[in-house]
Amino acid sequence: MRKKEAHILIVDDNEDILFSARVWLKKFFTEVSCLSHPAKILKFIVEHQIDTVVLDMNFRKGFENGQDGLYWMNEIKTLEPQLPVILMTAYGEVELAIEGLKKGASDFILKPWNNEKLYASVNLAVDISRKNKKLSQWENIHQKSNQYQLDSHSQKMQEILDQIKKVSPTDANILLLGENGTGKYVLAESIHEQSDRKNEPFVHIDLGSISENLFEAELFGYKKGAFTDAHQDYAGKIENTQNGTVFLDEIGNLPLQLQTKLLSLIQNRKLSRIGETKERILDVRFIFATNENLKKAVAENRFRQDLYYRINTVEINIPALRERQEDINLLAIYFLDRYKQKYHKPNLELSETLLSQLKNYPWPGNIRELDHCIERSVILSNDKNLQLLMPQLEEQESTITNLNIEEMEEMLIKKALKKHQGNISLAAEDLGLSRAALYRRMEKFGL
Repeated sequence: MRKKEAHILIVDDNEDILFSARVWLKKFFTEVSCLSHPAKILKFIVEHQIDTVVLDMNFRKGFENGQDGLYWMNEIKTLEPQLPVILMTAYGEVELAIEGLKKGASDFILKPWNNEKLYASVNLAVDISRKNKKLSQWENIHQKSNQYQLDSHSQKMQEILDQIKKVSPTDANILLLGENGTGKYVLAESIHEQSDRKNEPFVHIDLGSISENLFEAELFGYKKGAFTDAHQDYAGKIENTQNGTVFLDEIGNLPLQLQTKLLSLIQNRKLSRIGETKERILDVRFIFATNENLKKAVAENRFRQDLYYRINTVEINIPALRERQEDINLLAIYFLDRYKQKYHKPNLELSETLLSQLKNYPWPGNIRELDHCIERSVILSNDKNLQLLMPQLEEQESTITNLNIEEMEEMLIKKALKKHQGNISLAAEDLGLSRAALYRRMEKFGL
């Protein structure tokens, strides 16, 4: 059985409960995390993309009325209103279960639980979480476009936005080039929203986060019985985007054998699942993105030249944030407004002194690093005064000998690994990468 890509958080003060639940759920979901102290929940949710929380209702010894669980569920819902919470308790009063459900719990489980019931409850909660996230994205996309990526004081970015307005209504393949964190996803989403396909699916496929042995199955789907775990027919991510827009991020990571299949798909607009000969007519628009030098990859025979020419009908180079300093204040204020609302701190403001500090930093992680900096600052500030927590530059200034992108990338990876003492998950999170993408970069640089 193929695991569902989801991150489950289990919170319980009993280590045996945590171990048992994690071992069981790990069979079905890609990531299962555990916390024994509820006070760590909010920070963990801020730092990770959680799909479902399984929460115990009793943490204080001598108190078995379930109020702890209800309190922390309320805190979670205040932070992430759409995040499903499943309550767990060994004290199965019906009234308590009803109270928890009325206050927003997605389900209620009694300990000791039935394994099948636990799986079914969590699986349903994950599906609900995904639907909520998708609905939220659709509801907020116009607001995001107007306030963020479509507003710029930079001449370079204004020229790019004008170019996007011209190409969006077409079905031309678009290749977005730029460093990590420059906003390639946001621009791809904007292109979709300005196209005739805006009411159809927009599917983001991060090729850096899919393990190589699952590439073909995830992208193209498979027929029942095509391989050992293929227990049913599965439509791949590309097929599920019919009539919409496929955004293939980190296209430079696509293995050569799949580059051939993708080239055929783009040329013929026909798709075959693994294990079947039937061809399915495909009507999608493709947008591609990478931070790699594809011309160099072509020269080194790591990327097909014919595919490169196919995907860059229109090629757009997105400037790094240090090359559009006029936008730093604009973006910082946008992020501040977002996180003031999210964390209920309406009185925080960016003074001229703080804005000057932001403009004097080179932002090697670009917009993503600025976003994280503002969010971290809001979280750790009191309600009245914004404490700007700027990244540290000492090590970077002593190690960067030029502005070569690969050298900077290698330096940042080393810095993140050192900071987190070799913990791959934490380093990847800090860098804004998936574990798989970080492993590939470590291998590339021989780390």
